[in-house]
Amino acid sequence: MTKKVLLALFTTLVLAGAAVTYTVHAMAERPDRQQADASVLVDRSGGVRLDEPGRLVFRNTAPGPDHGKVASVALADPAGPRRISELSCDRFYVSAGNGLCLATAPGPLPSAVAIFVDKELREVKRVELAGIPNRAKLSPDGKMASWTTFVTGDSYAQGGTFSTRTGIMDRGQDQLYSNIEGIPLLVAGERHHAEDINFWGVTFTPDNKRFYATVATSGRTHLVTADYDAWEAKTVRENAECPSLSPDGTRLAFKKRVSTDNARPWREHVLDLATMTETPLAETRSVDDQAVWLDARTVAYSLPNERGGSDVWAVPADGSGAPRLLVASASSPSFN
Repeated sequence: MTKKVLLALFTTLVLAGAAVTYTVHAMAERPDRQQADASVLVDRSGGVRLDEPGRLVFRNTAPGPDHGKVASVALADPAGPRRISELSCDRFYVSAGNGLCLATAPGPLPSAVAIFVDKELREVKRVELAGIPNRAKLSPDGKMASWTTFVTGDSYAQGGTFSTRTGIMDRGQDQLYSNIEGIPLLVAGERHHAEDINFWGVTFTPDNKRFYATVATSGRTHLVTADYDAWEAKTVRENAECPSLSPDGTRLAFKKRVSTDNARPWREHVLDLATMTETPLAETRSVDDQAVWLDARTVAYSLPNERGGSDVWAVPADGSGAPRLLVASASSPSFN
């Protein structure tokens, strides 16, 4: 055997060994392969149901075998024991006893699946998607659904290098818009055509006739309002992302870009739709999430924690008070 052949064989073995070492290390670092966090109390007496009033539903981010699974906790005692299901999701949302699970799908290319579940978390429908899971939302009655995935790039903070795909599904009519980028769009009152249009962060009005969302185009982001039946959208405000409509339909919680620092670019605000007055909230950390309304006075959202996961926080919607930790080791909060 020649020296060149021996060298090639040695190099191949070294590279193979390095690949195995990297794979083993990566598997060991996975949160679901780590030891369970003993500080997280778990209630094993019952399962997670989506029709129980007074319970916050979320994605469990505590390390251990239950990482990523849908869980719930009593809103009256959010620091108390949590119930944990067997359903794993990257994003989850519940409304009117219906659940939407956005999960990464296995395969060589980034892909995802939107899974609709009933009140007992049993699958009733699934939609195959391209991209990396990012946002999931249901209308107040659970009949309308929306999701967003990243199809190129992986962050809104990358300054225009990302591309999203946002879908809307009318469950009552079984009608799917797999990508809403084709909706006729008015920017500042003028019909807008561009190749760089990206939508994300849909939130529905209670009557399901309209929705709000974010659109990015020409290097700017806008809040848009859209008529679902007429299938047209128009911008109403610049620099507003990931809107979430209040229970009474009068205000929108949203994240606003307040800094060019990609590590801390956003601050959560609330917009009064009647006066178009915006109020910065007491949370000054950068919130990269689509907030939810716990009630007419409070919004909740997730923030990364020092343990590599995330926690759910809450803050008054009128700009007063201070942020408070709602549920540790959690993300994707929602409730009936």
